Amino acid sequence: MTDTNRQNKQALWVFRMGFVWLFLFMGSPRIAATETSEAPNFQTQEHTISGYVTEKGSGELLLGVSLYVPELRLGTVSNDYGFYSLTLPEGKHTLIVSYIGYAAQQYTLELTEDTVLDFTLDSSTEQLDEVVVTADPQLQESKVTQMSTLKLEPKTVEDVPALLGEKDVLKTLQLLPGISGGSDGSAGFFVRGGTPDQNLIILDDAVVYNSNHLFGFLSVFNGDAIKSVEAFKGGFPARFGGRLSSVIKIDMKDGNKEQLTGKFNVGLVSSSLLLEGPINKGKTSFIFSGRRTYADVLAKPFLPSGLNAGYYFADFNFKVHHIFDADNKLYWSNYFGEDKFFSDERESNGDRFKARLGWGNITSSLRWNHRFSNKFFSNTSLIYSNYRFRIRQEEQIDGINNIFRTSSGINDYTLKTDFNYYPNPNHSVRFGLLGTVHNFTPQRLFIRDTFLEDQDTEQELNSFEGAAFVEDDWKITDRMNLSAGLRFSYFKQNVTSYQNLEPRLGLAYRINPTLALKGSYANMNQYVHLLSSSGIGLPTDLWVSTTDNVRPQRAEQFALGLAKDFADDAYSLSLEGYYKTMDDIIEYQEGASFLVLDDLDTASEVDWEDNITAGKGWAYGAELLLRKKKGPFTGWLGYTLAWSQRQFDDLNQGRRFNARYDRRHDISLVGIYKPSDRITFSANWVYSSGVNYTLPDIARLNPNSGLPISNRFDRFGNGFFGSVETGEFTNQRNNFQGEANHRLDLGIQFHKKREKSLRTWGISIYNAYARKNPFFYYTDQTSVDTDGDQFGDAMRTELNRVALLVFVPSINYTLKF
Repeated sequence: MTDTNRQNKQALWVFRMGFVWLFLFMGSPRIAATETSEAPNFQTQEHTISGYVTEKGSGELLLGVSLYVPELRLGTVSNDYGFYSLTLPEGKHTLIVSYIGYAAQQYTLELTEDTVLDFTLDSSTEQLDEVVVTADPQLQESKVTQMSTLKLEPKTVEDVPALLGEKDVLKTLQLLPGISGGSDGSAGFFVRGGTPDQNLIILDDAVVYNSNHLFGFLSVFNGDAIKSVEAFKGGFPARFGGRLSSVIKIDMKDGNKEQLTGKFNVGLVSSSLLLEGPINKGKTSFIFSGRRTYADVLAKPFLPSGLNAGYYFADFNFKVHHIFDADNKLYWSNYFGEDKFFSDERESNGDRFKARLGWGNITSSLRWNHRFSNKFFSNTSLIYSNYRFRIRQEEQIDGINNIFRTSSGINDYTLKTDFNYYPNPNHSVRFGLLGTVHNFTPQRLFIRDTFLEDQDTEQELNSFEGAAFVEDDWKITDRMNLSAGLRFSYFKQNVTSYQNLEPRLGLAYRINPTLALKGSYANMNQYVHLLSSSGIGLPTDLWVSTTDNVRPQRAEQFALGLAKDFADDAYSLSLEGYYKTMDDIIEYQEGASFLVLDDLDTASEVDWEDNITAGKGWAYGAELLLRKKKGPFTGWLGYTLAWSQRQFDDLNQGRRFNARYDRRHDISLVGIYKPSDRITFSANWVYSSGVNYTLPDIARLNPNSGLPISNRFDRFGNGFFGSVETGEFTNQRNNFQGEANHRLDLGIQFHKKREKSLRTWGISIYNAYARKNPFFYYTDQTSVDTDGDQFGDAMRTELNRVALLVFVPSINYTLKF
């Protein structure tokens, strides 16, 4: 299909959807009410209650709090900044305010005029039995329009077993269906058949381009400073854009406005400290968290003489929240994180070899919240985001210095504003716009060689990305909710510009009070790309821009599902199926990569645009999630059945092939048991199909005797250790699927509450039954004895496996004060 035909078809679809949406939005709630006896019919004067919901004892603003009037079957939830607005008929009403992990509250209101009413919730679960209320529909999966969304409580992250005792948000998300991990132990993740760069990770409005510490084993997010985590896998609201596969929205705490509190954690590889408290009590608060590993310090005594080498990471969060008055609030949020590897080796003859490898992120967000009225709320943000990657090699031989330096990075400068409008109880409207200036440095290279002239080159790209959006969540009847949105995106680099309309649609129909049928459609465009090597080794990643020659990636995703809630809201079940197509996705050409370290003479001539190719992708599958949310025992069972394929004219002889992380099956079973407030037991078991690798001359390879690999072919004819005599093309893309991954993680925590503190000892075991899950594979030449003597007279190419995380125990100590 040509671009013109595609745009015409898209425009026609948008026009039809826009017409329906406009008709629905312009319709009066009273008219809608006459069409069904189930919808409330207001004939009296209406008034609006609005305000903020905070946490008792800290003043922390709470997002996603449910406010519900049972007799009217009307309610709302607080927005990302704790603000809510609810319009009700004049008279006496019962209002229930509830939030997971907090004591529900019940209020009786005599509403005669517009009222500003703030609520404070107590996090003490001991009060939960004091108020008996009916189940809150706003918290039920079957009552929420949005589908393909997962919310993760920070407390859950603290409870599940963790690698090396490091509580990790992104690894906990990998335990949920549709979100797959990479290599064993990696914090990198893949959502519904996408690639890492297709995940939009947002920390307090700022984009985080690299989310990994410790070469991917840990994420950059310190769980102690996080207030909420929300993951969107499909049906994306129109306010989000720029990525194809997912949105991970992470919000930091605002800081305690009443008293100074803190948390100190000591683990095997790192320690962390969190402090939060008032600068001006009740008005201004701060929060600071810092974390650093001491692997470099622990390893130093064991290094040989003459070698100074090590690795460490560190990250810091700092945030200030100030309340000017009831209508104006200011937030200043900052993050800094860095990983460094260094090696300095001195030979006895005076020769010296130095190497440095580093990468990290910096983000800063300045946000202003303003309440115009009890129905109109705005948020304006000024955002800076930076990612950088650096390599430096230096050698001094016989008094001669040779230097190689290369780096890449990206700087973003963003201005964004959005508005929340609550015209009546059945509508929640959100609209806004943003503009981002991207400054890319795909490669900065410096080479100093004694026998060559100095080479100092730099590639730089500047581009602009803008967007405007509008979305409306409308309760049409008690049974049907519609969420419709439209996003216009614009991108300009050099003389080329791209404009795209991105329609979004979600629909939920309640078959009965606890069962709903949901559907969604999302159209997405992506203007920044991550080039990643697909070989056996660890990848080196490069962020690049859409250009005159490189088109934006595009995707369409359809999803259909069922959501079921059970008695007392203790259990919930969701089942979803999805189908996604992707166009103009990019990949390295055969044999190309970002760095050519073994050929420094030609490294400066490498142009990333000449080394890539564009193609298509498909992803489809089904996801099941069964959760238990209440009681001393909680947890979930998740299962994903998925397919993900790619096709490039310049790769794999133009044949369609399985994507690197095409995983047919993913299973996760998580259980958390708290028999008392003094002890927490936890366990999770995971299983996933093997990762795909590209192996050269696979027909000539032999598996190591320790590898349970057999000869087989996939649906595209890719052979595993096929026969050379067949003459078939054996060196296909991702022609080898590694072994399945599975492991059991166990954890136990002992809590002791003192008058002003809480002490916790945590013990966990990662991979408790010592499964040798593959981290990567490599080939090796082995001598083979063919004539029975003691000497090998033939060479055999063998495939070998590296397994790193085999039975990893850990212990950590935490003190909250």
